[in-house]
Amino acid sequence: MLVARHLLWIDSAAAATAGTSVLLLGAWLSEVYRLPPGLLQFIGAVNLLYASYSFSLAIRRDRPRSLLYLLVLGNALWAGACVAMALQFAGDSSLLAQAHLFGEALFVGTLAACEWRRREQICGLPARAAALRSPA
Repeated sequence: MLVARHLLWIDSAAAATAGTSVLLLGAWLSEVYRLPPGLLQFIGAVNLLYASYSFSLAIRRDRPRSLLYLLVLGNALWAGACVAMALQFAGDSSLLAQAHLFGEALFVGTLAACEWRRREQICGLPARAAALRSPA
């Protein structure tokens, strides 16, 4: 499937864009979001590290399932972390900060679900073999 072929590239590009943007605009975002600068630096750094990992999978011809499972787990955990940060700073942060954190949680959670559903295609297993392996 065409989408499955591009999921890792979407994942990597989105994380790189988010990480770079948050780090470059950190001081301004800290004021607008009413969040500590250190938290925004952490969010930006995690996004860049994550982008590097998903990029390393995207460029591979052979993708071991265990490495993809780690990526899916990372997405799911980061989605939870974004929700936790949004809740922790709910009383102090701006509506824009809440939208950013909950939006990022929704985006990476959706990526985790899509990557999990398409794991066989992402790992290069032919569609027929994947269908035979899946319980009906």
